[in-house]
Amino acid sequence: MATKNTNQDPEVAIEAALGKTEIFLQKNGRMLLIVLGIIVIVIGGYFGYKYLYVAHRAEKAGSMMFVAEQQFAIDSFALALNGDGNNAGFLDVIAKYGSTPQGNIASHYAGICYLQLGELDNALKYLSRYKTTSGAPNTIINAQNYGLQGDIFVQKGEYDKAIEKYTKAIEVGDNSFSAPYYLKKLAIVYHETGKNKEAVAALQRIADEYASSMEARDVEKYIGEYEQQ
Repeated sequence: MATKNTNQDPEVAIEAALGKTEIFLQKNGRMLLIVLGIIVIVIGGYFGYKYLYVAHRAEKAGSMMFVAEQQFAIDSFALALNGDGNNAGFLDVIAKYGSTPQGNIASHYAGICYLQLGELDNALKYLSRYKTTSGAPNTIINAQNYGLQGDIFVQKGEYDKAIEKYTKAIEVGDNSFSAPYYLKKLAIVYHETGKNKEAVAALQRIADEYASSMEARDVEKYIGEYEQQ
């Protein structure tokens, strides 16, 4: 068996390695170029899709829902939802641009419109279509979305589901505005369903973690009442 030469001249070793590389490229150069070309096309296509096609659709969706947002702001919920014959409503935006960020927020708006119009099932359907988004301003909307779903389940008498949604609202909106608001709602549902221990725990979180919130002003009163029941 031949013994490996460990004292080979480094320059000779490098030349030998380069020679092997040249042979490999000669045999496989065409395939490497094809693979490289595919990678370039895929990467270019991705960024082109993201920054040209997607951005263009988002811009169109924003323009399309402008009037609907104005109708929503003045409580014209039916017009905001369905449009007025000349301008699109939120449902039109969802149908055409539902995959854009604007289409996503349109689902949230549509859910609120249906809720205001008393159509609970449709409200829940569209609120559930909304996907939570990152970023500080969006935490309020994320929390509101789950909170409204909780409100609907309360109206439908499905209290376990309401508790689940209020809990999610607290998780995604962990701030001094949203969290104490939904902690108080959660406490009320717990209390009304005979879970006073859980109700007190929710109220105590308001007192401990959100002492400067509006909900904290009378929280000790409710804690005292619930502990006695």
